[in-house]
Amino acid sequence: MKEIKSILQLYDSYGQGTEKCAIAQVVRVEESSYRREGARMIVFENGTFEGGISGGCLEGDALQRSQIAILKKEPSIVTYDTSKDDENQIGVGLGCNGVIDVLITPITQEGNTLNLLQRCVASRKAHILVTVTATNTPDVIALGQNWYYDTATQTLENFEHQALKASLEKDIQTVLDSKRSKIYHYNLNALSVSAFIELIPPQFHLAIYGDNYDVYPMINLAEVMDWEVSLVGKLQKLRKDKLGAVKDLYQKDDTEQPLIDDRTAVVLMAHDYKTDLRNLINLVNSPTPYIASLGPKKRFKKMVNELEDRGTPLTPEQLERIYAPCGLEIGANTPEEIAASIFAEILSVFSGKKGGMLREKQEPIHERY
Repeated sequence: MKEIKSILQLYDSYGQGTEKCAIAQVVRVEESSYRREGARMIVFENGTFEGGISGGCLEGDALQRSQIAILKKEPSIVTYDTSKDDENQIGVGLGCNGVIDVLITPITQEGNTLNLLQRCVASRKAHILVTVTATNTPDVIALGQNWYYDTATQTLENFEHQALKASLEKDIQTVLDSKRSKIYHYNLNALSVSAFIELIPPQFHLAIYGDNYDVYPMINLAEVMDWEVSLVGKLQKLRKDKLGAVKDLYQKDDTEQPLIDDRTAVVLMAHDYKTDLRNLINLVNSPTPYIASLGPKKRFKKMVNELEDRGTPLTPEQLERIYAPCGLEIGANTPEEIAASIFAEILSVFSGKKGGMLREKQEPIHERY
């Protein structure tokens, strides 16, 4: 989401269409690549760009091809094969060792991808973009043409090709269920089309329940990651000059509290047993998959025992979502190191990964389909 926001900010600074531009987007990856499907960059006619599609080895060529696409007003698919020992191939020798398809689309007012991306950053829900990556009938369905699927109303907006709609909507649901973007291929009568169904999840939300000095490294890391931050605590204790990334502040005992959804990570760090226990009770039935509680294992065990004594024991499902002690075991000691440990654990939980060392992993880093 951070990359999308940066792209939109640059587009806005150029007057939203007063300067000609194109979008270059990774739509397919075979084997290894620094960036995965969905990575994109915006390129303006004057060579200014924002975003990225690789670790730096492809951007220069993609920039030049984007300028050509702007001039010709034609989209194109470019395949970068860095797996072959061809010294003339862009990216060879830089360690990618994969095949990357990049869709380059000049932006027009009739089919402005950026307007769709703007909708994706405007609300906290999952978004789906459908983009044509291959077509045998460009006069019917054009390369680079795209549509927005509203997950709330389950509507594929402005899609006129009814013969294809049912198949697309079925595959959209598969992408939503699997939480993985993918290219799908369709052959209906004389029509042959490939479409990249891209899932754009909402921005991560970090809800911090605490007001001591160790909240500041958490806020700083969240700012780097472009996570939305809410903070609950005694607001008079906090330094206003260190709250830059905090979107919403809530007084400790106010009835109004942060909205917690399934893209929210909760961190209980009041360093006060009663406060952390009360917050745990209030949050344990929320949709969040991650509730962190700072402190040793015996402290959390005391909470568990107290809730059992009250006749309101935590269920196995609730315990599964509570991380206490929290963070990955990396030898963290300082508040900054502890924050890094917690952020790493949050990412591992939301991605369904174990959080081990990559050098010990026998399989590829990224899943391949």
